[in-house]
This record gives sequence, structure tokens and C-alpha cells, in this order.
Amino acid sequence: MYVPGAFDEKDLSVIHAFIREYSFGLLVSQNSKTLLGTHLPFLLKEKNGTHGELVSHMAKANSQWEAIEGQEVMAVFQGPHAYISPSWYESTGVVPTWNYVAVHVYGTYRSINGMKETLELLKEMTDTYEASSPSPWKMESQAADFLGKMSQGVSAFKIEVSRLEGKWKLSQNHPKERREKVIRGLEKRSDASSHEIARLMREKEMS
Repeated sequence: MYVPGAFDEKDLSVIHAFIREYSFGLLVSQNSKTLLGTHLPFLLKEKNGTHGELVSHMAKANSQWEAIEGQEVMAVFQGPHAYISPSWYESTGVVPTWNYVAVHVYGTYRSINGMKETLELLKEMTDTYEASSPSPWKMESQAADFLGKMSQGVSAFKIEVSRLEGKWKLSQNHPKERREKVIRGLEKRSDASSHEIARLMREKEMS
């Protein structure tokens, strides 16, 4: 990912927090013929390895898993984004741009084999994403034979993370006065993504 110095986020705790919040990512790999991509929910194991570890699963009907073992893969996590109008700058010689936050994670794909291990991962993922529900659905409420059959239809995996890239493009390359104008412009909009970019910009101002 192209990351100019002004937008480069190197704080691992910030990047990890972002992955947890925007955990629905895009897994990109390559076979002998083409590039492949699958949109998946991920869990982050922060304490595994130097940079953490990602775990997830995909349907075995999806051919991406068939030729991916041991390959370097990339997981892309997209956060809030917003169009930035040059009219907010109240200046000449300026152009439109886009503010956004994104993380690219690179690492080695390793399959998680065995029904027990697969079911443990599925339960952990379900419990994580059900946690905010007032009446969380529990995987163990289902019959064991049904869960066993379900586990046979998925390919569980982990990504041993080797490096991460974080891009926080939040107008850091503009003067403070101009950044304040952008924040005010974003806050006047009605969409949540613009408001979130404005909040992140204010956080950067205070850091």
C-alpha cells in the first residue's frame, strides 16, 4: 500500500484496535491462474507472534482455500472514509481528495485441521460477534451431529502475521487551520462515515 510518511500509522496497539473494530476484511491470495479474494470476518489473536495472528474460515465450496497453504496472503481492512471538498479550504490552487483509514495485513496462511479445532474456532467467532446481543445465540445449543456436519463444510485457517501497514489519511499534510475547516465541513454532513472521519481527525489533533 502506498503510505506517505504523514499518513503512516506505526502504533501496533492502534492498528490492532482498528482491526478489532473493522474486522470484516478481504482476504487476497493467488493461484496459478489468477488473483482471488473473499470477504470474511476475522478474529485477531494479539498475543500470538510478534505482530499478532488472524483467524477465520471460509466455505469449502470456495476454491480459494484449495491452493493457498503456506502462501503469503494479504488481508485488507477498510475503515471510515469521506470525500473532502476543496471548497472547505477557502483557498485557491487546491483539489478534491478523500480521507480514509485502512490497514493491510500480510502473513502466511496456515490451515486449521480437525473437527475439534474447527468447532472451537467457530464457537469463539460466534461468541465474539454475539457478545453485544441482549440474548446471545450459543452454538452449543445446536445438536452435536449438526455441528459436526457444518464443520465439515468449512475450511478454518490462521494467518501468521509478518507485517502490517496502517494508513490514516486525515489531512495531516495540510495546515492546522485548514484541517479545522475540513472537520467542520465533515461534521455538517449527515452520514456516519463523515462524522467518524471528523472524530479521528480531532483525535489526531490531540495526539
